[in-house]
Amino acid sequence: MSDIRKIIIDGKEVEAEGAMTLIQACEQAGVEVPRFCYHERLSIAGNCRMCLVEVVGGPPKPAASCAMQVRDLRPGPEGQPPVVKTNSPMVKKAREGVMEFLLINHPLDCPICDQGGECDLQDQAMAYGVDFSRYREPKRASTDLDLGPLVETHMTRCISCTRCVRFTSEVAGITQMGQTGRGEDSEITSYLGETLDSNLQGNIIDLCPVGALVSKPYAFTARPWELSKTESIDVMDALGSNIRIDTKGREVMRMLPRNHDGVNEEWISDKTRFVWDGLRKQRLDTPYIRENGKLRKAEWPEALAAAAAAMKGKKIGALVGDLASVEAAFALKQIVDGQGGTIECRTDGAKLPAGNRSGYVGTAKVEDIDSAQAIMLIGTNPAVEAPVLNARIRKAWTKGCNIGLMGPKVDLTYEYAHLGDGPDVMADLLKQDHSEVADKPSIVIVGMGALARKDGAEVLAAAMALAESTKSGFMVLHTAAGRVGAMDIGATAQGGIADVLTSDVMYNLGADEGDIPAGPFVIYQGSHGDRGAHRADIILPAAAYPEEGGLFVNTEGRPQLAQRAGFAPGQAKENWAILRALSAELDSVLPYDSLAGLRQALVKAHPHLGQVDHVAENDWAAEAQGKMTSAAFSYAISDFYLTNPIARASSLMAELSANAKARRTGALAAE
Repeated sequence: MSDIRKIIIDGKEVEAEGAMTLIQACEQAGVEVPRFCYHERLSIAGNCRMCLVEVVGGPPKPAASCAMQVRDLRPGPEGQPPVVKTNSPMVKKAREGVMEFLLINHPLDCPICDQGGECDLQDQAMAYGVDFSRYREPKRASTDLDLGPLVETHMTRCISCTRCVRFTSEVAGITQMGQTGRGEDSEITSYLGETLDSNLQGNIIDLCPVGALVSKPYAFTARPWELSKTESIDVMDALGSNIRIDTKGREVMRMLPRNHDGVNEEWISDKTRFVWDGLRKQRLDTPYIRENGKLRKAEWPEALAAAAAAMKGKKIGALVGDLASVEAAFALKQIVDGQGGTIECRTDGAKLPAGNRSGYVGTAKVEDIDSAQAIMLIGTNPAVEAPVLNARIRKAWTKGCNIGLMGPKVDLTYEYAHLGDGPDVMADLLKQDHSEVADKPSIVIVGMGALARKDGAEVLAAAMALAESTKSGFMVLHTAAGRVGAMDIGATAQGGIADVLTSDVMYNLGADEGDIPAGPFVIYQGSHGDRGAHRADIILPAAAYPEEGGLFVNTEGRPQLAQRAGFAPGQAKENWAILRALSAELDSVLPYDSLAGLRQALVKAHPHLGQVDHVAENDWAAEAQGKMTSAAFSYAISDFYLTNPIARASSLMAELSANAKARRTGALAAE
C-alpha cells in the first residue's frame, strides 16, 4: 500500500512516497540539491553534509536531506503540509560552511588533475561555495594507495565520501577497502595494502566525486572538452552494457558507462572499460593474400577478386564470430545462401536450438533478477561471464534471494547452495514437488558451460523442464555479444559447426575462438591478427566495434544500437561494406548500397530487430528431453581478461590476466 504524502518544497506543493528521502523528493520536484556522498545505488552514509536543507518547524538547524525520509516530517500547526526550503539564508550559509570545510585540506591540483573539467567538487565549489578561505594552517597530506594497474590514487584529494568503500563492499562484493582513523587522521585505505580483486573495480573511478581515484591507463592523456562522445553498446560480454566511447581524433581514449536500468544500471566491467588499448595493436589495416605459404600485402580489388574466384562453384561454409553485428551476419548469410552454402554462429559447439527463441534466449528479462526470490545457476559462472549481471544477482541476494549453483564451486561474491558439479542433480530435482517455489518469482539461468558439451541439448531440455515445473523465468546467459542476433537471423547449419567445417571454402567472419582444421581454403574477415588470420589464405581487414554502427541483441533478446565512434585504420573497411563489394565480384549483388538500406532489408525479414531497446516476449516451446551424462560442467570462460581478439591484443588485459593468475597461485603470508 503506497504512503503518498504532500510536502511543500521551495513554495511548490508536491506529492512524494513516505519512504522517499528528502533529496529524492527534491529531485522529483525538479529542485537540485548538491551532494558528494549520496548515491542512489549505494547505502546512505550521510557524512559529507553538502545536501543540507531547512525543515520549517523542525530543529533550528539544517537537516541532511539524504538521511531524512518524507514520513519523518511533521505537518504544520493546522495540519498544513510540511515545508522544506533548499534556498533559504540558513541553507546557503550551511553549504558555504561545508564547502569551506571540505576545501581546508584539498590541494590546489586542478591544473594537473585528471578530474578537471568533470569534477563535482569544482562544480559545487563554484555553485555553492565562497570565494575565500579563512584557513591559514599547512594542509595535511595522505599516502597514496596501490590498488593495482587500473585505479590511480591521489588520496590527499579525498574528501571521505566513502562511495568507493560502499561500492566495493555492497556491489562488487569485496572487502578490501575501508576507512580508518578519526577526524583529521581519518583516511580511506585498503586492507594490508592489498590491490583490488574485482572485475568491477573501475566503477569507483566514476563514483569518486573528486580526483582521488582516477583511471591509471587514461592518466594525463586528454581533457574532457577535447573528446568526442559517442553512445554505443559494449561487446565484451553478451549483456550489452550501454557505454559512451570518448575519442580524440582517431584514437579511442576511454569508455564510460551509460545508465540503463534494464541492462547494466550504471556499471560496466573492467574489460569493457579498459580494453581500448587493444584497439590500437595488432590491427589488420591492409588486405593480404597467401602465396607459397607466406602472406603478402594486396590491394582491395585483387583480394576481393581472389576471394570470389576461390568461392565460385565450391562448397562454402561460413562462420560468424562472437563480435559480429547483426547486419554483418545478415549480409554474409545472404551471400552464402545465394551460393548454396551453410553458415554457423555457434562456433563453440553450443547446442542452442535453431528457431526456438525461448530455448536460446529464454523468457526472463535482466531486470527480473531484482525481484527474484530464487535463482538457479546451471553451468555458468556469472562473476566471469557477465560481472555486471553478477552484481545484479548479488543485489537480489542481499534482499534475501536464495541462489543454487550446479557446477564446480567458484567465488560468486555471494553465498549460494552448491547442488553438485554436474547435471545429475537436475534429474532428481525434476522428480520433486516445487509447489512452494511456484508461487515465488524465480529464474533458471543456463550458461554456455552447460550447453557447449555433447549432451548440451539434453541439459537445455532438462533446464527448461525445471523452469516449467517451478514456474520460473528462463534465461540463457550467452558469452558472445553477436550470438543472439546471429541466431535470430537464422545463421545456423543443420549439423552444427561440424557440418560447416567439411566445406571446401571457409568464410570466417571474425571467429577467432576455435581452430579451423587443415584442408579448406580460408577467407578471414576481421579486425585483429588473431588465430583466424594466422590460418587464413586471404585476409580482408575489417572495422572493430567502435568503428562501425551495428545492431547487437543481448542475452535477454533486447536489440540495441551501437553507433560509430571513429574510423578503422589504414585500408580496413566496415564489415557490411566488404561483404557488399564481395557480392558484386560473385555476380550476385546484394540489393542495398548503404547501411540504412541493409537495416531496412534486415527489419523487413526480421521485424522484431526493428524494435530497438525492446525485449520481445518469446513463446514457450519446451525441448525434447533425453539422457544426460554425469560429467561435471566446465565453465565457458577460464580467463576473464582474454576472451576475444581485442582483449588479447591489449597489453593491459595481459597484465591483469597475469596478476589474476599470480593471485590464484600466490604464496601464503607465512611463506
